[in-house]
Amino acid sequence: MKTVLGFPDPDHVSTSYVERQNLTMRMQMRRFTRLTNGHSKKAANHAYAVAIHYMHYNFCRIHQTLRVTPAMEAGLASTPWTVDDLIALLPKPVVKSSKNDWKILKRALGKIA
Repeated sequence: MKTVLGFPDPDHVSTSYVERQNLTMRMQMRRFTRLTNGHSKKAANHAYAVAIHYMHYNFCRIHQTLRVTPAMEAGLASTPWTVDDLIALLPKPVVKSSKNDWKILKRALGKIA
């Protein structure tokens, strides 16, 4: 297979692959369809949703024609990932506590005992 860089021949250019990917994303993510309340109010949240979709699509979902995930086909993964594997990639949340947390907890435990 020959890689073409620069100025490809217009007779051999096709948008089929991109259009198929757009259709798949639109059908699987309701935030890309019209008349839905599942939209993102912030651009960052929208970008996170797209990233999660593509991670699942490429690393978790076994595709019918490939019989493996695209990441396995590309040699990036040896087995299909689970949702737990995706969650493990997320940074751990930082919990901030205040001086009053101990007093509130002590008061709550006193009521139970």
